[in-house]
Amino acid sequence: MTHSPDAALRDRFIGGMSHAAATVNVVTTDGPAGRGGVTVSAMSSVSADGPRPTLLVCVHHQSKVAQQIIDNGVFVVNILKDDQAYISDAFAGRFKDQLADKFDCCDWEVMASGAPRVRDPLVGFDCHVISSERVGTHHVFFGEVDDIFIADGGSPLIYARRSYGAATRIEVPGSIAAGKEAEGQRLSVGCFHTFAPILLPDMIRRMTALQSGLKIDLIEGDQRRVQQAVMAGEADLALLYDYQLPDELEAIALTELQPYVLLAHDHPLAEMHELRPADLSGQPMVLLGATPSSDFATSIMENAGADLNVAYRSASFEMVRGLVGQGLGFTILATRPASTVSYDGRLLVTRPLVVDTPRPSRVMLVSRKGARLSPQAERFRWFCKDFFDLH
Repeated sequence: MTHSPDAALRDRFIGGMSHAAATVNVVTTDGPAGRGGVTVSAMSSVSADGPRPTLLVCVHHQSKVAQQIIDNGVFVVNILKDDQAYISDAFAGRFKDQLADKFDCCDWEVMASGAPRVRDPLVGFDCHVISSERVGTHHVFFGEVDDIFIADGGSPLIYARRSYGAATRIEVPGSIAAGKEAEGQRLSVGCFHTFAPILLPDMIRRMTALQSGLKIDLIEGDQRRVQQAVMAGEADLALLYDYQLPDELEAIALTELQPYVLLAHDHPLAEMHELRPADLSGQPMVLLGATPSSDFATSIMENAGADLNVAYRSASFEMVRGLVGQGLGFTILATRPASTVSYDGRLLVTRPLVVDTPRPSRVMLVSRKGARLSPQAERFRWFCKDFFDLH
């Protein structure tokens, strides 16, 4: 007896399985049927006992890699590190316009089976096929493991809630009672890395003073990393710039940051009380290379018709301040720390940047659209509004 497809049940199944966190794996093969590879999340251990350990992977039947694995009889499971999402995207077909061959995205080693392994994955399992079965739309391949590569360090790239994430260690409660109490006291907050040290310490001090026992986990990174943390449910809320925020996020404006020019105290332009892009035209520039900061600064210059002369760039906020302090160029920033001294003790000065069309940077509080916030997250959201109203 066959059952007709239940579309509603299928959609609920896919939605439910999207919450199941899994490592991100690139399965590769080579042999008589040629070289191929595909990104999969459906990979699992079967048994460590027996003549050799076994595992399974699932590959969609429409992927030509499925037939290649059948014909070649071998495959390698490359478990990716949390900084190798670009490899996953390449083998998921997202960089077709950039790569003539997706294998060009990284370096490779050949395993004993002849199948390629990412040179530095977290783990690489070299397998030969012992059985396979078509179940629904996927081929389930059972592989016997012949050899294993294990990296000296690194953390796995995780996929959950249709977004990449990273594994983090958590504190294990000492008792059931303590676990239940801690469950209602934990909040995960993401923040763009340049303004996180300036805003979050004071906010956390005030928030924890209002709610005794509250545990706040911090996730810092660039715009893309923090966005993914929110969409994956790794972060309950996050503070980000208002820059290309995806439709999956709901955003509330908290404050505006006006652009300014940072200079060494003895820079010739430091004698001026305010500066315009024309004053900076052609001058050596130190660019904060983290998106959206880099786009923000360069667009101000380009829109004013000023010539860009980027002498140095760095993703580190303090490195940029250090280079400026040494007189190696000016920079345009929006985040304004209290200190007027660089890490290496050089004096810095700030000057207002006057532009014909002001372009403030807005700091947004973002959450996943449609997600039901915990009581702690709701309190943090209202706290943020009050905090920025007072500043």
